[in-house]
Amino acid sequence: MAGVADRAMREVCREHGAAYAVGELASAKGISLHDKKSAAYLEVNDSERPYGSQLFGCEPDIMAEAAKMAEAQGPDFIDINMGCPAPKVAVSSGGGSALMKDPDLAARIVEAVVKVVKVPVTVKMRAGWDDTLKNAVELARLVESAGAAAITVHGRTRVQMYAPPVDIDIIRRVKQAVKVPVIANGDVDSPKAAAKMYEETGCDFVMVGRGAMGQPWIFSQINAYLEHEVILPDPPLEKKMLTLIDQVNRMEQYKGTKIAMMEARKHVAWYMKGLNGAAELRRMAGCIRSQDDIIEIVKKAMELNKV
Repeated sequence: MAGVADRAMREVCREHGAAYAVGELASAKGISLHDKKSAAYLEVNDSERPYGSQLFGCEPDIMAEAAKMAEAQGPDFIDINMGCPAPKVAVSSGGGSALMKDPDLAARIVEAVVKVVKVPVTVKMRAGWDDTLKNAVELARLVESAGAAAITVHGRTRVQMYAPPVDIDIIRRVKQAVKVPVIANGDVDSPKAAAKMYEETGCDFVMVGRGAMGQPWIFSQINAYLEHEVILPDPPLEKKMLTLIDQVNRMEQYKGTKIAMMEARKHVAWYMKGLNGAAELRRMAGCIRSQDDIIEIVKKAMELNKV
């Protein structure tokens, strides 16, 4: 979700029922070197609380230093990413899911961070590196012993990236192996998928990532189903488009017009999924330069999808 779950998206998701938010992936090394872009990922906004700052890296001392700097911004917890499969994170830097290949180092990182911060420290991991190294249970036990307060498990290996299937069984086995809360992740893209994840893994929470892209109302739908077994329909198209405009307005407020409009292109395309004329609307989204362009896309979507 790096480059996707920015402040604007997180705020909109929280307002639609998400229980908490986790910041974008921030490089511990970048933070320790006072890189402005990395530091910006540590900003905490009360509208997102409970909120966690998310760090990646592979050097315990640098991770500890970055965690102290992150804590100074006032997050409710620090999340250590051991699950990101992106080559820049997991291969080039040795962080993210590359840590699945070195459980002892992963545990030392958690221990180093826990020692220097007062807020809870959580860990996100994958099922393993590949089918020959599915070691989430082993790693979960180690990071729990090192002081992790909760563990998120994405039920895929790094080699899988986001390809099916999600290994439900390994999430269940992690839950059985540790005493701290376990958060299940992977293809939770509907209320029934969330309920199935709870039922089959015994997890304490579910995490929604890609399932929220272009449909932040998924959180209220999941909540309604879990609490009352009610299937809430998607909002009417007009309300969807107002939510989109609200999200992009926030992006522009937080990032400035040029960056916001470039990044809005993918978000607008996700909001168009499933609509009549979606291909044309996505093509238009690829050319967004201003709010006027977004309004034109919204008008076109409404015109092509009249009931």
